[in-house]
Formats: sequence, C-alpha cells, structure tokens
Amino acid sequence: MCYKLIQAGDDCTLAVGFEKMAPGSLGIAFPKQTFPLDKHLKNMYSMVEKTKAPWACQIFGNAGIEHKEKFGTNDIHFAMIGYKNHKHSVNNPYSQFRDEYTLEQILASPKIHGPLTKLQCCPTSDGAAAAIVCSEKFMKEHKLEDQAIEILGMVVTTDIETTFNGKSLMAIAGYDMTKAAATKLWAKTGKSPLDVQVCELHDCFAANELITYGALGLCKDDKTGQFIDK
Repeated sequence: MCYKLIQAGDDCTLAVGFEKMAPGSLGIAFPKQTFPLDKHLKNMYSMVEKTKAPWACQIFGNAGIEHKEKFGTNDIHFAMIGYKNHKHSVNNPYSQFRDEYTLEQILASPKIHGPLTKLQCCPTSDGAAAAIVCSEKFMKEHKLEDQAIEILGMVVTTDIETTFNGKSLMAIAGYDMTKAAATKLWAKTGKSPLDVQVCELHDCFAANELITYGALGLCKDDKTGQFIDK
C-alpha cells in the first residue's frame, strides 16, 4: 500500500506490521468463520493421506515429497537449508533462537512430515517491524542515501487455478503462485534471476525455501539439488 501511495504522489509513508501468535502449532483462531486454507487442505487430502503432523507441516512436507519424486532432491538438501539458516541465526541479534546445529543434528532430529525434521520447521513467534517508504525526492532532501534501499519493482499475487485442480502438492504450497509473481517482476524490472546477489526467503519450513528457488527462477527445478550443493 505504501508503495502504491508513493507511486501516486505521496512523499513519505510508514509501513508497520505485527503478529501475536498463540503457543504451539498453528491452529484455527476463528472457528465460526471460514478457514482461509479450507480449499487448500481439501485439495491436498484428495491426493495424499492425512497424518497426525500439524497441517502446515503437511502442506510443505508434501511439497517436499513431490519435489524429491519429480526432481531428485534428497533429505540432505532439505537439511542443508536448515543448517544454513540456523548458522545465520547465530549472527542475528533479533533471531528467536541463536543456536547452531550440525547437519547431522538436523537430520537426526525428530521426523515431522516427509523430509522435514524438527530443526527444519519454524516455531510460532511474536514480532513487529516498521519501514519508511518514501520517494527519491524525499530521500535526497533528507540526505538518506546511505540508508536507502531502492525498490525496483513489487508484485502481489494470489493463488491461481492450478492451486486447486488436484494435480500438484507443490502448487498447494505456493509454487505456481510464486512463479507467476516472479515472471511478472522480471518483466516489470527488466532484470533476471542472474542479477540477484542476495535473496531473503521465507523459511517457515526448509521445503518452502527449497521449492521457491525454482519458482523464482534462481535455478531450474531439476537442478535444485546442485544449486544447494554449490
């Protein structure tokens, strides 16, 4: 919204976000209202058997299973993502947990669903953040060049038909939606994945990050394992 306001002529806006969560696995906060992921889960359980794992773990764990079957990734590739992210947390004073684990510890932690072990799954968290979004003119007037990050482009999308057609567990986890957004973004900015030097991805589960590499075009899906190995 702030991005759109700046495009429309405003000079300075403030984006604020916060989240307050209940302890434990994600549940249904408003049981009298339609659950936002009702169709996602219905589609998923039309393709695979329901397990006792938390439903969010099943969504991403099943996407990981499909990726392994289609593209030859293995459990170590998923664990490597957890290893990398835990390693980064040691240097982040805002990280909820700042514990480093070996690859062996991540692989040996309790299995949750599919390739996912406990140390590849996020905990629930409370948090908040704010960012000033301003025009280039405002930035220069206030001599903020040393703090500014330029937004070259932004795309917002939502689930598409293939999320619900009963053919892909990766699509249920957001692969097709992400690919559609990324394709629009590369076209909008005139950039390509080869221009990306740093990428920050939502890593609620290692499988989410892994399938998103290909969706963003950072690598070909059948080369994801090699991408991680490198």
